[in-house]
Amino acid sequence: MTAKIDAILVIDFGGQYAHLIGRRVREFSVYSEVLPDDVTASEISGLKKRYNVKGVILSGGPSSVYREETSERIKGIFRLGLPILGICYGHQLIAYIAGGRVKSAAKREYGVTDAIIDKPVGILKGLDKREKVWMSHGDTVYGLPRGYVVLARTENCPVAAFMHATKPVYGLQWHPEVFHTEKGSEMLRNFVFNICGCRANWKIGDFIKKSIVEVKRETGGKKCIMALSGGVDSSAAAVLAARAVGKKLTAVFVDHGFMREGEPEFVGKTFEKFGFNFVSVDARERFMKRLKGVTEPEQKRKIIGEEFIKVFEEAARKAGADYLVQGTIYPDRIESGFRKKSDRIKTHHNVAGIPTKIEFKGIVEPLKDLYKDEVRKVAEKLQLPKGIIWRQPFPGPGLAVRVTGEITPEKVAVIKKSDRIVREEVEAAGLGGSLWQYFAVIVDTKSTGVKGDARAYGYTVVVRAVESREAMTANFARLPYETLEKISTRITNENPQVTRVVYDITHKPPATIEWE
Repeated sequence: MTAKIDAILVIDFGGQYAHLIGRRVREFSVYSEVLPDDVTASEISGLKKRYNVKGVILSGGPSSVYREETSERIKGIFRLGLPILGICYGHQLIAYIAGGRVKSAAKREYGVTDAIIDKPVGILKGLDKREKVWMSHGDTVYGLPRGYVVLARTENCPVAAFMHATKPVYGLQWHPEVFHTEKGSEMLRNFVFNICGCRANWKIGDFIKKSIVEVKRETGGKKCIMALSGGVDSSAAAVLAARAVGKKLTAVFVDHGFMREGEPEFVGKTFEKFGFNFVSVDARERFMKRLKGVTEPEQKRKIIGEEFIKVFEEAARKAGADYLVQGTIYPDRIESGFRKKSDRIKTHHNVAGIPTKIEFKGIVEPLKDLYKDEVRKVAEKLQLPKGIIWRQPFPGPGLAVRVTGEITPEKVAVIKKSDRIVREEVEAAGLGGSLWQYFAVIVDTKSTGVKGDARAYGYTVVVRAVESREAMTANFARLPYETLEKISTRITNENPQVTRVVYDITHKPPATIEWE
């Protein structure tokens, strides 16, 4: 009989960093599962049949404890006797339901803050007297209930960290899950191993076995159609699905006209050799026709999502498929606001862009709980080609989300050529391996320039390059000026319609990596 793996449960109250908590726990080779905020104590007890549930983390979120009706449900979770850590909103919630005082802060904290560690014990064991931490909150705990002890404070937050005197209950006002908190990993490690007593016994191989079994169960051995873009997400999902249903899988590549230069040919050459049914559909004209005159980003994404489904439904009828398999990963679902309290940042074509009425019996998403770097590990285990595994992330709608305003054939031609130039110059400079993404965007604003001693009035192209680990936070990359100069010169020389090139120096947050 296979021993159960240890697990930490993360209760998601809708914070944009909530998923990162589970991601950081997995970095310790400890399984984590993110649950909605309405999960009950009995449901958590039910999970103990599958996992050794060792602790619970309450995430941050946009709400105030005074506007919530979660107290009784959380009290029930407390009665399970598991170690509990509250982060940001979760920190405030623990204090509030125990009888502490939480109110709107006299001065909000956002960004890196100095925390004074008064008691380096428990979750703060091994920390220095002062630590750099990342804050993002409006409400603050001003008074703790009986039995709780203050561990740390900041200039504007008198109770920045606390613990129960006798029970394994902790609260952190800051976010240890983001890299801006310099020793956040040590804090979470203290909780996972020292306080919860977890063993590092979860491996990616375990996920692969479980995923194949789940795909078999969800599809019932019926025929499936796969949305295959050639990126690592859809490629890994395709191989997992193929291992589950074999020749009953048909992988469909849709050329919507917004792929990078040479990409349709590359995808076809790669996947025609993979042993499952591969179909390429030329849908360039129908996508362009649907998008004519459309300028609003969300509307563009939804149109692309709807058209994708229609193409797949047509291919499914020919293949006799009952189920649609997608390479959706966790950040896609987070940014599309799939949790009831999460704010929708942007709709991903393969998540919230899907119409409510579809012809498939179900949609199967074997990677829906994984992050990009975890997907790459899965792809390596599945022995996918390195050229697929390490391709930089590319959005499902393709270059359509890198064209602001109306999408026209002229703009698409410019962005394809500009994108190729960015990739060529970044890789020629040996910088590609250190970057998460590097690409071009064409904006709808034109500006005056001079070409051939004459006035020109043309497009502006934005160059974007970022560093990241999981795409949920990112820093703009400090590309050498020499590289930027080569990119700018080539883009303006090789695109007569372009008069200006600018570089995007915005982090995520507040921006997203893509422009639309």
